[in-house]
Amino acid sequence: MTEVLDQTHTMRAAVVTGPGQLEVHRVPRPEPGPGQVRIRLEGCGVCASNLTPWAGPDWMTFPTPPGGLGHEGWGVVDAVGEGVSRVAVGDRVAALSHSSFAEYDVADQAAVVPLPPELDGLPFAGEPLGCAMNIFRRSGIAPGQTVAIVGIGFLGAILTRLATDAGARVIALSRRPYSLDVARRMGAVETLALDDHYALIARVSELTEGRFCDVVIEAVGKAWPLDLAAELTRERGRLVIAGYHQDGPRQINMQLWNWRGLDVVNAHERDPAVYAEGVREAVEAVRSGQLDLNDLITHAYPLEQLAQALDATRDRPDGFLKAVVRMR
Repeated sequence: MTEVLDQTHTMRAAVVTGPGQLEVHRVPRPEPGPGQVRIRLEGCGVCASNLTPWAGPDWMTFPTPPGGLGHEGWGVVDAVGEGVSRVAVGDRVAALSHSSFAEYDVADQAAVVPLPPELDGLPFAGEPLGCAMNIFRRSGIAPGQTVAIVGIGFLGAILTRLATDAGARVIALSRRPYSLDVARRMGAVETLALDDHYALIARVSELTEGRFCDVVIEAVGKAWPLDLAAELTRERGRLVIAGYHQDGPRQINMQLWNWRGLDVVNAHERDPAVYAEGVREAVEAVRSGQLDLNDLITHAYPLEQLAQALDATRDRPDGFLKAVVRMR
């Protein structure tokens, strides 16, 4: 194994000790095994999927492993295990790993994506960017289609830009005025406050001359927005579930789904190779200027303030879209 600048063999790592409680501990640095690399992390994105564990549901176990919950890291490879050939020490990468609320993490070499020099200095949270690209691909959006996106956070904003660039007419729905402003900047031609269920159905019907939308992407992860998204999808249209539903079972209007003959796409991926391909596509989207990370990442915190970053992700203060934590 090759190591560079590894003198103390320890690192700072966040540990969630209970519901809404977090400490930063000094723990041993992880060592890469065969086929793995170690990344000296520059930062890690904060994901909405962190919020349920942060709240402390019955199934959650505390304390979490050091760095646990962090899965949107990026940084520089500083050590490699036996058999690694795809990346080298010194390469800057986005990492698909699972303990990145820390100064170091390890990942399989196939789960890291090199970042080109043009992206130096940018906070490249690869996992959610790759997720957005994969959802867009599975949405099958074509020029001339009308697309509704229910929920404009980080993911919904990216999907608005991608759908607009693909030639679709985008209707964006979100509860926050700031999010609707973001959607307009990303190209949405119509923006609607996510409030009254039946009024929204009537308004989208009016905007589409009673046909509703060719594709509707639900990007909230809650029951009501999913119900609404189905109502906004036309006969033989495509309902794309992009929201991460982790707070219990869902009851759906199967009569509506049957009657309209909806194609339903659960646009989540678990294959690491598919995830990595999405990240590579995101690298090109950022490098080309299609996506501007300065527009998408609005808040940054030091590792010691991860609790505040999680709370902001939950509470969505005005002007908030996406938070990252910086390790140094």
